[in-house]
Amino acid sequence: MRHVDFSPLYRSTVGFDKLLTMLDSLAPTDQSQSYPPYNIERTGETTYRITMAVAGFDETEISIEAREHVLTVKGEKAEDNEAAGTEFLYRGIAKRAFERRFQLADHVEVTGASLRNGLLHVDLVREIPEAMKPRRIAISKDAGANPKQIEAKQA
Repeated sequence: MRHVDFSPLYRSTVGFDKLLTMLDSLAPTDQSQSYPPYNIERTGETTYRITMAVAGFDETEISIEAREHVLTVKGEKAEDNEAAGTEFLYRGIAKRAFERRFQLADHVEVTGASLRNGLLHVDLVREIPEAMKPRRIAISKDAGANPKQIEAKQA
C-alpha cells in the first residue's frame, strides 16, 4: 500500500490537522519494526501493561517519554569497552539502538515503569474525568403536578 499525502488537505481545512496527522501515522511504513518484541496486556478494568524484551539494557540506557498521546521508548546501548579485545564467533544478543512508539488513547496515563530480568514493564491507567463520566439524573414525581408559569399577561 502506498503512502497517502494529506498535504493538499492542510491548505483547505481548519481544525482537522490532528485528525489528518492521526490518519497519516496509522499508515503502514515500509520498514517493519520487529525489535524489541513486546506484549500489550490488560491487567484490570482500566489498567494496562506494555512489556518489552530489552535484554542487555539497564535503566540508564532506556528512556521513556509520554507526550501528546504518544508513548516513546528509546534504548541506546553504551559502548562496551570490556569487549574491545574479544572476538565473537557468533553474536546473537542485539546491541542496537531502538525506538518504539505507541499511540495512547484519550485519558491514558503512564503510572510507572520497571526493569526486571531483561523485561521492561510500563504500567498504564485510563482515568476518565468526572465531567465525562455518565451520571444518573433523578426524576421527581411532582414535576407535572404544579406547572410553573414563565410569563403571565395581565388583562
